[in-house]
Amino acid sequence: MSGSAEGRVAELVERLLTEHDPRTTPEREFWGAQFDLGLAWVEFPEGKGGLGLDPGLQDIVDQRLIDEDAPLNLLHNMLGVGMAAPTLIAFGTEEQQRRLLRPLFTCDEIWCQMFSEPGAGSDVASLATRAERDGDEWIVNGQKVWTTMAHRARWGLLLARTDPEVPKHQGLSYFYIDMQQRGVDVRPLRQITGEAEFNEIFFTDARIPDRQRIGPVGEGWNVAIATLMNERVILGRVGKLSGQEGGVIRHALRVWNELPSDGRDAVRRDELLRLWVESEVVRLTTQRSEAVRAAGTPGPEGTLGRLMANEHQQRVFAFIVNLLGAGGMLISGYELRRPDRIGDVALIADDAIDYQKGFLSTRGATIGGGTSEVSRNIIGERVLGLPKEPAADRDVPWSEVPRS
Repeated sequence: MSGSAEGRVAELVERLLTEHDPRTTPEREFWGAQFDLGLAWVEFPEGKGGLGLDPGLQDIVDQRLIDEDAPLNLLHNMLGVGMAAPTLIAFGTEEQQRRLLRPLFTCDEIWCQMFSEPGAGSDVASLATRAERDGDEWIVNGQKVWTTMAHRARWGLLLARTDPEVPKHQGLSYFYIDMQQRGVDVRPLRQITGEAEFNEIFFTDARIPDRQRIGPVGEGWNVAIATLMNERVILGRVGKLSGQEGGVIRHALRVWNELPSDGRDAVRRDELLRLWVESEVVRLTTQRSEAVRAAGTPGPEGTLGRLMANEHQQRVFAFIVNLLGAGGMLISGYELRRPDRIGDVALIADDAIDYQKGFLSTRGATIGGGTSEVSRNIIGERVLGLPKEPAADRDVPWSEVPRS
């Protein structure tokens, strides 16, 4: 990481803040200026929101913007900024990158991601949603589930089966689809908190132009892996933006400091200190993950950070509701609501939250984006070099695999 590169980034950040005061500039105008200066993702090519520099230099940008209380689009379009954009840079065409990256970063176009299905959760490669070629278009039929923020999305990342006569990992292709077009039906899924951040999607003869395919036909699994690895990194980045004693641990510290003195006993203090240390381990692990990842597909270190962060969140909110005593069992405002940003982000970024709903929300943290069990498999196989689990259907054509 050269000094001249650091100086260039720092100079551009100061120019951004001088010419577009974050206190008075509309959010989307600010993000557009940030993109145009190459400060969206510094590792991306010039002209596409980046400067072609070391990804670690993004820390200079992020920290300076935090210091100036600048708006953070990651809080509004996390799936686009953190997942769709790296996928487009690694596998997308020049036309796709030029058309999609800027409105994605300015949050003019929100994104969602559609991999999981009712019969294909942890084993995503077994999915059954079909995309059949019809000239220069693909006709899509099937169902997706647990699709975060689909109710607000303009575009959706879609993994579909294009060849059922080859093994499951080989017959997949990757597209992006207009979520507001004909043949796409988005329905809310009410969660334990009463909110409907998740959705189920039904495709009925939905047509996708072939120009909206990302990567070669039949190689969608490789593209999907890149997306999933970025998914496991991005929440860690949100947590890192909060700094020391940021993220969810600050909620525990706030509740602790508001307790009467007779409620802050030595046992509880010891538990709080253990959680504080754990929070620092998660934060520093995320920093290490960011430092070693190269532009393109991040490695399995992102999975480790995500696993640690998710389980840490659950422990912190369990501690909080225990501190609240009987009040920790009370919840209000259980009406169905379709939120405008992801709940995990709100837990990390917002100062004022509903602790009881936070506790309920984190129960799913070790399921969404890949279960903890799947994460441990990835770490075991790709980090520790342990043998893969046996898979009887690995080399069998998908059409011949029995399904319930």
